[in-house]
Amino acid sequence: MFSKETEYALRSLVYIQTENFKGRRPGTLEIAREIDSPQFFTAKILQKLVRSGFIRSSKGRGGGFYFQSDQPGLSLRDVIIAVEGEHIIKGCGFGLKDCNEDNPCPLHERYGPVRQAIEELVSTETIQSLAGKIFQKSGVRK
Repeated sequence: MFSKETEYALRSLVYIQTENFKGRRPGTLEIAREIDSPQFFTAKILQKLVRSGFIRSSKGRGGGFYFQSDQPGLSLRDVIIAVEGEHIIKGCGFGLKDCNEDNPCPLHERYGPVRQAIEELVSTETIQSLAGKIFQKSGVRK
């Protein structure tokens, strides 16, 4: 459903947060390896995420990527929109530019509830909530 860039961005952020819970700041190579993505593509995505203000990075010993501790939860929706734009969430299921109630596509009636459910899901789930679920399963304490 989402582009590879968005998938890798989401997986990177969840991995970074999970490692931050452990007091670690992972680097680009580790992140790429752990989320099974190409190193240079991952580096480009991470740069974009830093520029967007979602995460921070530091260089040198003890460096890596991290979330600010006082940062509120980052919704999946915010990340998706930053990477792909709003069309991926609000767009027509049939791919038309001018699909609406007055000019519906053949899928409009059935796709509307699906689109709403997806928007609700990505608006309410956060990177932190997903990372928390993984962290709890690992049995490691914060």
